[in-house]
Amino acid sequence: MSAFATLSLSPAVLSNLEQLGFASMTPVQAATLPLILEGRDVLAQAATGSGKTVAFGLGLLQRLNPSLFAVQALVLCPTRELADQVAAELRRLARAIGNIKILSLCGGAPLRPQAASLEHGAHIVVGTPGRLRDHLGQGTLDLRRLRLLVLDEADRMTDMGFEEDMLAIARACPTHRQTLLFSATFPPDTSALRAQYLQDPAEVRIASAASGPAIVQQFYAIAPEARAAAVVRLLEHYRPESTLVFANTRVHCQELADALHQAGFSVRALYGELEQRDRDEALLLFANRSCSVLVATDVAARGIDIAGLDAVINADLSRRPDVHVHRVGRTGRAGRSGLALSLVAPSEKRFVAPIEKLMQISVALADWEALPVAEAVPAPMRTLVIAGGKRHKLRPGDVMGALSGVAGLTREQVGKIHVTEFHTYVAVARDLAEDACARLLADGDGEAANIKGRSFKLRLLAV
Repeated sequence: MSAFATLSLSPAVLSNLEQLGFASMTPVQAATLPLILEGRDVLAQAATGSGKTVAFGLGLLQRLNPSLFAVQALVLCPTRELADQVAAELRRLARAIGNIKILSLCGGAPLRPQAASLEHGAHIVVGTPGRLRDHLGQGTLDLRRLRLLVLDEADRMTDMGFEEDMLAIARACPTHRQTLLFSATFPPDTSALRAQYLQDPAEVRIASAASGPAIVQQFYAIAPEARAAAVVRLLEHYRPESTLVFANTRVHCQELADALHQAGFSVRALYGELEQRDRDEALLLFANRSCSVLVATDVAARGIDIAGLDAVINADLSRRPDVHVHRVGRTGRAGRSGLALSLVAPSEKRFVAPIEKLMQISVALADWEALPVAEAVPAPMRTLVIAGGKRHKLRPGDVMGALSGVAGLTREQVGKIHVTEFHTYVAVARDLAEDACARLLADGDGEAANIKGRSFKLRLLAV
């Protein structure tokens, strides 16, 4: 694979890439980055997890003028979760440049504080189409100095009904700009995409990573009423530490989560109709290993990129083979092995042949009831929630100091510390979490913990 050093990137950027662990380019980076750095419009087909964020991220950072405090790059994403992940990755890549302001503008958050942030200026804006169009309509987002537009996961934005918003945003951008369109699937004829968004684009198609040998797929024949029991059996047999379970509807998503909870699993549900706070909390608990099973619909799961995901279970088989590829491609990343397990009811058998054709595999339906079982693996962590965050000038180091000094925990016994505006979420080793919470409260007034000389409410999430 090609090294980043073969590209016209600054020594500081190359050094930062090395520090971030990017030794060589992935196929999509090797194919698109030279074109992006040349200033070409690019139409690229690449699966989720293929490294496209780094590809367009390095390209747009190269085009920026840090001394010009105006929106010079705009990235559209289908969901808030993906937008937040993209913004975080761009911030990591921008460390070598310095003084680059990146804003995330998504629905589910108040409009006014976002408008206030825009008044102070930004170099890069990442957001969802609906919210970005809201800001354009109110005149709070100025795109007159835009140099580069990125449409990330354009197929999913179209599927979610954002096509009108996408077109309106593209038309609000300067005509003379660079446009990058990344999508996991293309229609056979891409002339409409070219006409709507691009000028003389280079077209790149990268084979799906999901067809590689890192992922082991198995399909099981089930009766429709046995789905929940079959998911429980698969989890008890394979005993993955982290599992993403897909359901086709919100109702089935919640029913499955309830059934798994009754069976003793640390589980959360994730679907579009949930309150944004509940969605954020479910993702946070899954990412910090306090929740071992996340049951999600396709729309809600779009953009989830959990490192080290052990297994994907299709409780409902997707009607579309390309969506099946998306689903199973979330495991087996970064050289790790992955497990993809699919349940097939009699009415779903007609969806198997298109999957076989697209992924070039042969499917044999196994008997799930014949699988031997053992006790499921519990989530290794639990999460403490502190009623204090950035607004209270609470930092991860302050929290770690209290956990080590008062609760007696080592750094190895504490997982991710995630500080939001008003709350801090701390992952603690499961067998130590209750004692740590009790010690912190005992060091305070019994109802609130003493952290950095201040009193903060504290609770342990039940997952």
